[in-house]
Order: sequence, then structure tokens, then C-alpha cells
Amino acid sequence: MFLIKTKRIIVSGYRNFSRSGFTSFASVLIMTVTLFVITSLIFIQAALNSSLNDIKEKVDVTVYFVSDAKESSIQNIEDALKNLPEVRDITYTSQDQALVQFKERHSNDYLTLQALDELDQNPLGASLNIKAKDPSQYESISKYFETEDALSKGALTIIDKIDYHQNKVVIDRLTSIINGAKKLGFAVSLILVLISILITFSTIRLIIYMSREEINVMKLVGAGAKYIRGPFIVSGILVGIIASVVTMILFVPVTIWLGNQMTDFIGINLYTYYKTNFFQLFIIMLGSGVIIGSISSIFAIHRYLRK
Repeated sequence: MFLIKTKRIIVSGYRNFSRSGFTSFASVLIMTVTLFVITSLIFIQAALNSSLNDIKEKVDVTVYFVSDAKESSIQNIEDALKNLPEVRDITYTSQDQALVQFKERHSNDYLTLQALDELDQNPLGASLNIKAKDPSQYESISKYFETEDALSKGALTIIDKIDYHQNKVVIDRLTSIINGAKKLGFAVSLILVLISILITFSTIRLIIYMSREEINVMKLVGAGAKYIRGPFIVSGILVGIIASVVTMILFVPVTIWLGNQMTDFIGINLYTYYKTNFFQLFIIMLGSGVIIGSISSIFAIHRYLRK
């Protein structure tokens, strides 16, 4: 009996949706625009996060040692740094490696290389390149060398300078932009969802009006509120399902074009991202469409059933 009722509700809901014609099309169109903007915000967020991660990888703290620093002393400092919870990775560059890298960077500067060759010894010191687990932790790592633990290892006596890259300023600004984009995206999505609910609500109300005689007959024969409400909820769900499918189809050519044109600029291939996360995106769009359509239908029929 339950399956028979469910089948009747679904068939009736589909018939109501098909019979509405232009009004159903208008609902699908508005819902598609809403889901398209929501999906676009997801892509924008992915591009911003990719840019942020690229910049994060360029931020570090580099400790340069004096040329006569003993390797054993440097090793003690490296071991101490590895025990810090903020430190993710440390790369040691010896004096010889530093000299090779310097010559490679100045391979076109003949005078500098000639002056370097005239020196009796390597003027460059070893260094430690430190990567933190999070950009906000670089400041505490740089301050470690001011602590008593670092002083006990003689850090200040063999350190030439500490280079704390100023990319942290860029990261702070980009993080602020991303947080602002999240808030703006949420506000825009909320507004569009409300508009979509109102449009779908009006559409369902129109469908109800067109089916008023049928509803009155159902009331007279003792049909329950759930049975009367069911077909209209199905109509709203159909709007959401069709809109989500249309949205995902529209993003195929859009992401292909953006992937070919803007990958170098935004740091992520949106078409690759779309293919990789297709099912997650589709579930989000489908869920959003179904929820919006259902809520609109429930509100619309609830007002009518109260009369």
C-alpha cells in the first residue's frame, strides 16, 4: 500500500511539474543561476587556497652562520630546532654548497666571480633553511634564538644573520582576502538561495492554484495532508534535480575554457579540479537544489492547507 501511494505521489508530482510549462521552466532557470553562482564560489575558493598554499611554500626562516662556525655547533642547533613543535622541516646547506649556489646565481657576473676566485678561502657560511608547519609559527621560531636554550648552545656567537622572509606580510593579506571572499560568497549565496526559494515558492503556489479543484476533491474524499502535500514537494524536488544537472553540464565548457586560459594566472587547472571533484560537486549541487525546492514546496502547500 505504501509503495502504491508513493508511486501515485511521484506520478502526480511529475504531472503537475510538466503541466506548469513556463512557470516550471522559470523556476529551473532561477535555480540554475543560484546553483551556478554557488559552484562558481567553490571554484574561486579553490583557486584562492591554491595561491595561498603556493605562497606559504615560499615562506621560511633561514639562519646564516659565520664562515668559521664549526659543523658540530651547527648540528647542535639543528637538533634543538628539530625538537620545536612548530618546525616541519630543516634543510642544511654546507659552506661548499653555498659557494656552488652563489656561483650559479652570479654566473653572468664576471667581476664578482673573479673577486671570489682571488680570495684564499670560502667567505660564505653554512645555513639552515627552516620550514614551519604553519606560517603563523615563523615568528616564534625566529624568537627561539633569543631564548636561554639557544644561548646555551652558543647560537648567537656563530650566527651571522637570520633571514625571516617578508612573504609573511603577503600571506596575511591573502588570508584576509580569502576570509573576506568567504564572507562575501556566503552572503551572495544566501541572497540567491532566498530569491530561488521565493521564485520556486511562487511557482508551486501557481501549480497549487491550477490544481485547486483536484485538491478540493481530495479533501472531500478524506485524503490526508501528507498525501495532498506530496506531489507538490515532488515538483519542487524535480526543479532542484533538473537545475543541478543543468548546472553541472554548463560547467563542462566553462571549466575547459578557464583551464586552457587561466591556469598560469590562478595557479590551478579548473577543469582538472572539476573532473577530480565531480561527484562531490554534484552531490553539493543536487543536495542544495533538492533542499531549496523542498523547502519552497513545503512552505507553499502549508499556507494553502491552513485555509
